[in-house]
Amino acid sequence: MTDEQHLVGGNTGGAVRVGDTVRRTAGPWTPSVHALLRHLEAAGFDRAPRALGVDERGREVLSFLPGETVGTTRPWPGWVHSDDALRQVAHWLRDFHTAVADFVPPDDAMWREGGTWRPGLIVGHNDAAPYNAAWASGHLVGFFDWDFAGPVTPEWDLAFTGFAWVPLHARHIVAAEGFTTFADRPRRLRLFLDAYGWDGPVDQFVDVVRQRVRASATGIRRAAAAGDPAYRRMIEQGVDASLDTAANELTDFDH
Repeated sequence: MTDEQHLVGGNTGGAVRVGDTVRRTAGPWTPSVHALLRHLEAAGFDRAPRALGVDERGREVLSFLPGETVGTTRPWPGWVHSDDALRQVAHWLRDFHTAVADFVPPDDAMWREGGTWRPGLIVGHNDAAPYNAAWASGHLVGFFDWDFAGPVTPEWDLAFTGFAWVPLHARHIVAAEGFTTFADRPRRLRLFLDAYGWDGPVDQFVDVVRQRVRASATGIRRAAAAGDPAYRRMIEQGVDASLDTAANELTDFDH
């Protein structure tokens, strides 16, 4: 086999590059995720990895998305917080939601964070954050790491993406990532929502973000208590506590 190159980042087992493919530890949810990625491919959505099966070691095989990633570097490059990047991310999410709208998961579909699909829901990415994006020459190539894909409302997926990119996370978290212009967040939130096509009240969206963040913190603690090592690491790193802080801060968000 071609030499394996470790890819930086990831809380859930990491990944290696082999030629133009990525190999990652598979889980019970992998067949469902691959069904989703095959649907996107058939729909002509080319800004997500292609599902290429499993290798001889039982790892999932995906196509490699070329481009620059932020990896584990802090602070992030300044362009991550540019208006252009925010607009491109919103357009990507809008186009993804259009492409996935008619996807009906297999009857035996299993998702890492649970959930059951029903009409009116989509299978969202649920982790379209800067650390999962690939960029080339200022262009968003797409998002990788679809392990957390699962049935949600479009607004739920939009809420996490806005949380990550506006950004609306706790101030100490986003400051470490290089964002400190907090007074600009209401304008950036409106820009993001306009680019996506959300036409509801901003305060209603902030409420959805707050609910989404609290649910994420609860889910991390639940999965950690059930023994998932990736979620236990998140607890050790204080991820759930930071999400709690973010939700509390959003109570006073000036929009």
